[in-house]
Amino acid sequence: MEIKNKYIALLIDAENISPSYIEKIIDEANKYGTITIRRVYGDWTTPQLNPWKMKINEFGLTPVQQYAYTSGKNASDFTLIIDAMDILYKDKVNSFCIVTSDSDFTKLVTRLREDNMFVFGMGESKTPLSLVNSCETFAYLDKMMLPEEEEVKEEKVEVKVPEDKKKGKSISSITPKRRVKMELRNIIEENLEDDGWAYWSLIAQFLQKKFPGFHPRNYGSNVKPLSFFEKMKEFEVKRDGTITYIRNKNTKSL
Repeated sequence: MEIKNKYIALLIDAENISPSYIEKIIDEANKYGTITIRRVYGDWTTPQLNPWKMKINEFGLTPVQQYAYTSGKNASDFTLIIDAMDILYKDKVNSFCIVTSDSDFTKLVTRLREDNMFVFGMGESKTPLSLVNSCETFAYLDKMMLPEEEEVKEEKVEVKVPEDKKKGKSISSITPKRRVKMELRNIIEENLEDDGWAYWSLIAQFLQKKFPGFHPRNYGSNVKPLSFFEKMKEFEVKRDGTITYIRNKNTKSL
């Protein structure tokens, strides 16, 4: 991932994301380049967003007002989408960071990527796979929080959920570790060199494309992906100077 040439538009759905995540959001976005636009969307006349107001100046955010003209519908979605398209056509950024757990933004992400924008997302583990997989990469904010930080959830925003979306229990979109391992084994087998080893840098790229939301912290291990897999019995890693290789071990079962 090339960092120095990325200029990022950070767009946050305040009615869907807790302000307790803001520091993690900024830190994660900074890994990809320079944040040139920082906007947070919501109906700022409502008391539910008061916790967000305390974060606006601290993190240099620009609040964008959207009145809720229709009951039960998150109107800020439309404003964020319109703004994103305006930013796209002004040609001042080459990357977007969309922060939400709402699948309604899936089409927006797809549209931005059609114009060769690098789009990465952030949201909670309840985020539908349709949105996660439409992004180049996706970070689960609730999995980035330390245990002591999880206790500081008094700033949690009351999310406005339309009646037609309240049915059923929220299900995590995090891919089970077993499936990640199985797919990694397949990717390795498909990309072996003549000596029976695969280049880790290439495998890592394919794995990220297969699972945009993958990160070891999703499974309680906040380490680099290579270290995560190196500890497993299914894989073997070797290093030759600056080049790292990986291959599958012959195990009877996962």
